[in-house]
Amino acid sequence: MRSVEEQQARVAAAAVAPRPVRVAIAEAQGLMCAEEVVTERPLPGFDQAAIDGYAVRSVDVLGVGGGPDGEEGPDRQVSLPVMATIEAGSRTPTRLQPKQAARIQTGAPMPTLADAVLPLRWTDGGEKRVRVLRGVRSGAYVRRTGDDVQPGDVAVRAGTIIGPAQVGLLAAVGRERVLVHPRPRLSVMSVGGELVDISRTPGNGQVYDVNSYALAAAGRDAGAEVNRVGILDPDPKELREVIEGQVNRSEVVVIAGGVGGAATEPVRRVLSELGEMEVTRIAMHPGSVQGFGQLGRDGVPVFLLPANPVSALVVFEVMVRPLIRMALGRRHPMRRIVKARTLSPIVSVPGRKGFLRGQLMRDHETGEYLVQTLGGASGASSHLLATLAEANCLVIVPAETEEVRTGEIVDVAFLAQRG
Repeated sequence: MRSVEEQQARVAAAAVAPRPVRVAIAEAQGLMCAEEVVTERPLPGFDQAAIDGYAVRSVDVLGVGGGPDGEEGPDRQVSLPVMATIEAGSRTPTRLQPKQAARIQTGAPMPTLADAVLPLRWTDGGEKRVRVLRGVRSGAYVRRTGDDVQPGDVAVRAGTIIGPAQVGLLAAVGRERVLVHPRPRLSVMSVGGELVDISRTPGNGQVYDVNSYALAAAGRDAGAEVNRVGILDPDPKELREVIEGQVNRSEVVVIAGGVGGAATEPVRRVLSELGEMEVTRIAMHPGSVQGFGQLGRDGVPVFLLPANPVSALVVFEVMVRPLIRMALGRRHPMRRIVKARTLSPIVSVPGRKGFLRGQLMRDHETGEYLVQTLGGASGASSHLLATLAEANCLVIVPAETEEVRTGEIVDVAFLAQRG
């Protein structure tokens, strides 16, 4: 029986990231930047007002109201003529003469010779003449050319995950497209004569195809571009055509229900024609029996997962998800692990590393993580899909541990945040 770590290493060795592609910045969110985005022009591209007010020469209002920004100084009265109103987006050059002011909007270009903006609240708000109630320093409330970014600066670095702020910065520096690591293409299929799609009513002995929907969702959560193929046709010719087609168009392929049972034999025969597929026991539970191989001309990673939905989702989490994250270029493909104190005893399967669903909580007073397992460690109760839906973590129990007592510390892997 192979250890979980050995199998993960075999899977990781097969990780191949798709070639970077150039996409519109509106489509880049959540992807990793694959280039150093170097700016060609300053941001902002001109001196502009940071607030609504009056553009002035700071020397003309020096000492008013106790001095610039409230410093001590000679108290004097100043009233300036308002020579213009400058709106945001104005393209008409404006020049300010000594002892003049210009009404200005946020984001509007500063007039020549003006070196500060006087906030409206420090004036009487006059339209033709403005009475100054308080002075300002040079540079106050002005965004200078290149304050954010200078030409030659790196706006977005390679390896950065592009989020809303990065999209905004790319737009601000005039980039329409950006080179990114694309989402790996994942194909998800189910096999089993008992399966029917959710659009049909199951007959006697039939069950809904849960796996292709659940695993497709898990793939999207991991960051993949998912093609849910659905239930495979048992006809050998059709089977070969579909599987070979998906292997040729995907970076990762998952076939649920592909291990064990007579129903899997046609699938195994087709896979053996496309490459080497190994089905083995892994020292983990649930989901001990699983398959992995690299098939097709490009050696595409193909996984065979158990038919049971809980087992399939756990194997996907432990084996498939990290591969997808590596293909996305993520430096840390595994889930975040925290230490938590158990709220009840945990019984695990001897000799197998346990990945048990649980609910992770935090003590508001101490900040300590607490975890409560859901369902049983073995038997039918370990396969209840409803309890997995309630879980927000997986409790990881070492293979050599058969029992964890209440109050002991265990490793816990965060799952996707709910809500």
